[in-house]
Amino acid sequence: MMHYDAIVLGVGGVGSAALFHLAKRGARVLGLERFEVAHDRGSSHGQTRLIRQAYFEHPDYVPLVKRAFELWRELEQVCGQTLYDEVGLLEVGAPDGEVVRGVRASAREYDLPIENLSAAETRKRFPQFHVDDACEAVFETRAGYLLVEKCVQAHADAAVRHGAEIRTGETVASWRADGSGVVVETDRGHYAADRLVVAAGAWSSALLADLNIALEVRRKPIYWYATSGDGYRRENGSPGFYFDLPRGGFYGFPQLDDAGIKVAEHTGGEVVVDPLLVNRELLADQQHVAEFVAEYLPQATTRCTAHAVCMYTMTADGHFIVDRHPAHDQIAFAAGLSGHGFKFVGVLGEALSELALDGRTDLPVGFLAADREGLRPGQD
Repeated sequence: MMHYDAIVLGVGGVGSAALFHLAKRGARVLGLERFEVAHDRGSSHGQTRLIRQAYFEHPDYVPLVKRAFELWRELEQVCGQTLYDEVGLLEVGAPDGEVVRGVRASAREYDLPIENLSAAETRKRFPQFHVDDACEAVFETRAGYLLVEKCVQAHADAAVRHGAEIRTGETVASWRADGSGVVVETDRGHYAADRLVVAAGAWSSALLADLNIALEVRRKPIYWYATSGDGYRRENGSPGFYFDLPRGGFYGFPQLDDAGIKVAEHTGGEVVVDPLLVNRELLADQQHVAEFVAEYLPQATTRCTAHAVCMYTMTADGHFIVDRHPAHDQIAFAAGLSGHGFKFVGVLGEALSELALDGRTDLPVGFLAADREGLRPGQD
């Protein structure tokens, strides 16, 4: 049986980053991936992901996302590619709503640069968006998007250059603690290691079943719509955007190519029982997004040119779980990124590598512990 210093289960967003940080520290590390690296079957695909600093979900994320920004720039130097494009982010909603209020609170607490705009000011400055009179907007200049598949591939490639081994097309059946180490069983064999990192995305419930934490997987389609002009083009200065509306939360990106403008709904989503069987066809739920496009993106059409399907893995409180296994100190894991985690994968990978190798981390992830209030037990 092959023996490693550490094994990482899942080489997606978080797993590829953990693999890189473990290998960078000199660990002999194996990454096991059911599909290929940077595949389109999980949660880390679809061309782009937003990244921002004034975090409306909770101010405690801000120190982590600041470190994440540093690590993305470092990874760009390592791989020699542009992974992050700072185009800014326009966030629109009711002034007392979760998003606008939350962005302003985080900006005040951490002295982050934002611009506050009235509805009229927003429409004048960004005529490609319709903003209701009852709404206000905040514009973050230190924000933009990440090229998601390139980010995953860059972490994986950098890990391999540091000596990591990646086995793709290999399905993990189970793991077990073995004294102070672990044994992992796959459909191809068994592997032993001193440490284990679980970063299995939508498959986390099965691999962390003994923790009895409720994780709900949701189907999240994303769409590209044809435009009627060049107003959303990245080269013309169009930013990323998020609209917090009574009908739901909708987000999108500047137009990067002839496919059009990418738009999706952050809220809602059909519950997925088996991630392997998620429906990837264009379904009737596209209409809800098309209605948003028709009303709030006046220079776009509702002709859908392309679509993809990702998955969110939700916790009960909408916050990540990053911790060591309560019964096995040699095991660290991240789960339940709840649809807003990709921007953090570099720093989460760094934290997991430290939890696995050192048993602790100085990164401020304590508020994401598995024993916090707000999480609920799973179904027995």
